[in-house]
Amino acid sequence: MTDLISLTNVNKYYGDYHALRNIDLTIKTGEFFSLLGPSGCGKTTLLRTIAGFEGVSEGVVMIGGKNMAGVPANMRPTNMVFQSYAIFPHLTVAENVAFGLRKNKQMDKLQKSEAVDQALEMVGLKGFGDRQAHALSGGQRQRVALARALILKPKVLLLDEPLSALDKKMREQMQVELMRLQRHVGITFILVTHDQEEALVMSDRIAVMFDGEIGQMDDPETLYRRPNSRRVAEFIGKMNFLDADVKSVSDQITVDVAGLGTCTVNAEQAPSGIDTGKAAVGIRPETLAILFDGEKTERETIAGVVDEVVYYGDMTYYDVRIAGVDNTLNIAMKNLIGRPVLDVGAQTTVVWDARSLVLLP
Repeated sequence: MTDLISLTNVNKYYGDYHALRNIDLTIKTGEFFSLLGPSGCGKTTLLRTIAGFEGVSEGVVMIGGKNMAGVPANMRPTNMVFQSYAIFPHLTVAENVAFGLRKNKQMDKLQKSEAVDQALEMVGLKGFGDRQAHALSGGQRQRVALARALILKPKVLLLDEPLSALDKKMREQMQVELMRLQRHVGITFILVTHDQEEALVMSDRIAVMFDGEIGQMDDPETLYRRPNSRRVAEFIGKMNFLDADVKSVSDQITVDVAGLGTCTVNAEQAPSGIDTGKAAVGIRPETLAILFDGEKTERETIAGVVDEVVYYGDMTYYDVRIAGVDNTLNIAMKNLIGRPVLDVGAQTTVVWDARSLVLLP
């Protein structure tokens, strides 16, 4: 894939407030890219900078090899789907979708009608053209907003938290539909979201932002398995943290982990690098396990006591207390047939593997 969008040393100030700090970013043609972070981190400001709704204080924004300095939003090869959808309630679905074509003198009425039909079919709303927009469900309104943006055939579709108003089940359904739609149309999607699961599910790459800066930019698996800082690790999913003392560093790293003892890990398990001395070790709940009666393992084990049980139907989350550690370990266990749900206070055995550890300075 070729580079479509390039941001170089982009800064944005609102008076004394530094909203974007030295952003360097490249997004490829046909990529599903997400800007992920907590409220106020600058992700929407960055999206609006690409769209042309915000100017940059410093730096360069390039789209398709062209410098966007001075190019207004309506002249850029982008289109945006807003969080509120911005559907006109007094218009029909077809009239909403066709709104962006109203000044297109190169298309006659029949061509515009055909384009609307194609756009509605693309988003799964074939036959909905005559319906009133105010009579649609939230998911249907979101699709109308997508069709209205896609009918203009932009090179880049910008999505500003478009699923946040939907309920959980509809949001998960629309995540899959957006992925399929993006693959079908083949254009670049840039999504702004604060939902980590949403970003992990939908994205080819994710930029995690804090305080106007990019903390880490990687594919979803790398972000999840090898976060480069405690801040990223805490934001992406759940993570247990244990105090550690790094004893030696080479191709293999020897580390003494509180509650687990001394073990050896590979250098790639320290994504930001590591020096000898005090550090932190991260380990995901699903990479730990509880050993039930009759089960055997060749992995490392340690005794523990169940401190809390949270049952989710398909999963049970246990907080287990082990010796030498102040905080409990959160452990995620699949509820398989014949596997009991343990009670608080149960004596148990925790299974762990050094390959699951991440070293963080």
